[in-house]
Amino acid sequence: MYAIVRTGGKQYRVERGQTLLVERLPVGEGESCLLEPLLYVDGKRVVGSGDGNPELRVEARVVAHERGPKLRVVKFKPKRGYKRRTGHRQQLSRIEITSIDAGGRQQRASAKKEGGETGRRSTRQRRATSERKPAATAHTGRQQGGRARPKEEESDGS
Repeated sequence: MYAIVRTGGKQYRVERGQTLLVERLPVGEGESCLLEPLLYVDGKRVVGSGDGNPELRVEARVVAHERGPKLRVVKFKPKRGYKRRTGHRQQLSRIEITSIDAGGRQQRASAKKEGGETGRRSTRQRRATSERKPAATAHTGRQQGGRARPKEEESDGS
């Protein structure tokens, strides 16, 4: 049993008891928080959070707040004497997944509507009921170059 959660703009596959590093969470050490579940997978069923299942919950406990490794950022422009070196350390939180709960609701096996209809029409039915588009309008007299050609007036042959 596992779940896919989203936190800090990234998605993680988590199981109960797993620890992982994520972007800094706004809770203190030792406190618990709810993560945004996207998908829950059990041996028998797959439940998505978009399937109208608000009972899907993934709870985690913040073990510690840490800082990531130092990253060196170097800017250099040749022949100009321009050199800059800065560093960056990302703020991270180490969390432990304490529980994954699907709410006990059973997922329906199929997405069919009541009465056995699937709600889809065959290609033949769609063609029979669709309206035909009107034919394209006649050529406007413009040439390929984009300049309009003046219309010539008809003469009576005199």
